[in-house]
Amino acid sequence: MSSPTVIGKVEVIEETKTYGQKGFRKRLVVLTQDNGRFTNYIPVEFIQDGCDTVDQLSVGDEVEVTYRLSGRRWQRDAGSDVKYFLSAEALDYRILSSDSPTDPSDDIPVGETFVSDEEPPF
Repeated sequence: MSSPTVIGKVEVIEETKTYGQKGFRKRLVVLTQDNGRFTNYIPVEFIQDGCDTVDQLSVGDEVEVTYRLSGRRWQRDAGSDVKYFLSAEALDYRILSSDSPTDPSDDIPVGETFVSDEEPPF
């Protein structure tokens, strides 16, 4: 079974954020898809070592991201409502086209697969 993919244009690349004493790292990239009537904004999260691979991306690049869905349950206390959160955790990506000028002599591998076995601290 293959992992799902999404294609979009890079709209936002956030800086890497570190959480907790163990140094869990997360970096958000927002993709856009324009279907003619409205723009769809798709946040994908790169975690741990994947955060560093995002340095190869530029705003405006068209990319295909392989992801897995990650969900969690949260409840403040026993008497409060339960809330559920869903995120798309990026596993890999490849640049389909780039708006940024590149030097053809640059032979930088793009889209190396990265998977983290660590669970987020939240």
